[in-house]
Amino acid sequence: MIKKRDVHESQALFDLMTHPEVYPYVRQKASSSEELMFMIKQMIEAEERGEVISRTIIDEWGNPAGTISLFDVQNNSGFLGTWLGKPYHGLGYNQSAKEAFFDELFYELGIENVYLRIRKTNLRSQKAAEKLPYVVSANETNQSLYEEINKDENVFNLYVISKDLYTLVHMRQHNETEDALEA
Repeated sequence: MIKKRDVHESQALFDLMTHPEVYPYVRQKASSSEELMFMIKQMIEAEERGEVISRTIIDEWGNPAGTISLFDVQNNSGFLGTWLGKPYHGLGYNQSAKEAFFDELFYELGIENVYLRIRKTNLRSQKAAEKLPYVVSANETNQSLYEEINKDENVFNLYVISKDLYTLVHMRQHNETEDALEA
């Protein structure tokens, strides 16, 4: 469902990102596939420096479907940015990509907290985040970060996924599955 970024996927990703229902929510916008290719190259270099972690979301045939990234990585934490091309909306790619990405972040790369900064007007993304049992609102619990992301104007809600809660939820789900198999 996810793979490391590759400059050769820039045309396919550009075609997906420019859809009017997708483009407003893309953090790193490009005006051409060539510009996106350059941005992907920069992102790969930034990942080598430990500043970002970025993957391409792929479908079952290996075609690019969108991207998922952890931006502004500091102190084993960062901000999640994800988008899917319109043809992939509502098909479960977002949730399965997040699960694979979180597993990699928490268990292979040493990340402790993943923050989500979601525009208050982006109800689709808020509902998707709130469906996940390991996502917690952080508007009040992390007031200083909430104020920082809204320093210019109050447009974002802040959520956090901690490694501990993510692990607890997955252990609980695993135990429930085992109990159901034994019954």
